[in-house]
Amino acid sequence: MQKQIILLFVLMLVFSNTSVSQTNSNPFIVVLDAGHGGKDPGRPTDFGYKEKDIALDIVLKIGNNLEKIEDIKVIYTRDKDVFIELRQRAKIANKADADLFVSVHCNAHNSQAYGTETYVLGLHRNDSNFRVAKLENEVIFLEDNFETNYEGFDPESPESLIGLTLMQEDYLDQSILLARYVQDNFTYKLKRKNRGVKQAGFWVLHNTYMPSILIETGFITNKSEGDYLNSQKGKISISKSISDAILNYKSKLNSDSLLETKALPNKLVEETEQKNKNISVAEIQPNSSKLIFKVQISAGPNRLSTKSYNFNGLSQISRQKLDSIYRYFYGNTSKYSIALELLKKAISKGYKTAYIVAYSDGEMITINEALKSATN
Repeated sequence: MQKQIILLFVLMLVFSNTSVSQTNSNPFIVVLDAGHGGKDPGRPTDFGYKEKDIALDIVLKIGNNLEKIEDIKVIYTRDKDVFIELRQRAKIANKADADLFVSVHCNAHNSQAYGTETYVLGLHRNDSNFRVAKLENEVIFLEDNFETNYEGFDPESPESLIGLTLMQEDYLDQSILLARYVQDNFTYKLKRKNRGVKQAGFWVLHNTYMPSILIETGFITNKSEGDYLNSQKGKISISKSISDAILNYKSKLNSDSLLETKALPNKLVEETEQKNKNISVAEIQPNSSKLIFKVQISAGPNRLSTKSYNFNGLSQISRQKLDSIYRYFYGNTSKYSIALELLKKAISKGYKTAYIVAYSDGEMITINEALKSATN
């Protein structure tokens, strides 16, 4: 009998370890989307550049960089010069249950505009953003049965964009984080002009069910920038900046445990809410420590009052603006243990994608860096 019990215990350990191994071995899936292709060359230029070719070359180089990482799986919406419908691009990402969707394009303008900009889904905030989205969305007119497939969506109409933001709201913050990393790499590593992280109504971003960004790597209508984008040096540098941003995002995701906080058990939420009733206001007031933890609960284009009625009854709300996006934080503490309690309370109030952020001397750092620098 004792031997049977020991054997059963061993088998339980084996199956338990196998289960954990399988869970931890799930790859981080990145879908790379080279804009345009086939009968859709992209924006015309006077210099002979083809956006579809430049975008494809950059995407393949990004993929090559990422495929060297053991736990990353790369999927391409196209890996050659073929025409892919917008809805098919989104379908590829959704079917793969991807962790990220990254679409690569080149910008165009009737002036000598230059610089990089990265978009997340949202209502256009100005005419320039609407213009970029409109040009990218117009590819649907090249597709068969587009009237049926896109249910009356009109790229020419601002009103058609209003409904596009709803599906991506849950992923907006993560999309902004990745977009920021991309733009920072372009700006500080490649010394490119930073035109910012922006929101606009791109159909392909609307229909993907994961954090998604669209990168305008530069203007092929600008001779100098077009030469750079079309060169091997330019493509290698741009692709490395984007792949490094993806790796940085992945690292940040792991360190902040964003994925682990999306679905806490109801019992844990109830217990946490009860515990948080005992947390005094003084504990979440700003303090003299250089190291600060906050809980980011939401982000978006609208500037809201930080009153509790705007945040499901949560008080101690602060607001920060980055480019055209406002980020909202709950709490302010030097103790990571208290930050965890605040996170659980935020989740119990409906902010299922909330997560902890850390600042040192006013600069954002990773949670791992913060925990190494203080005893919490």
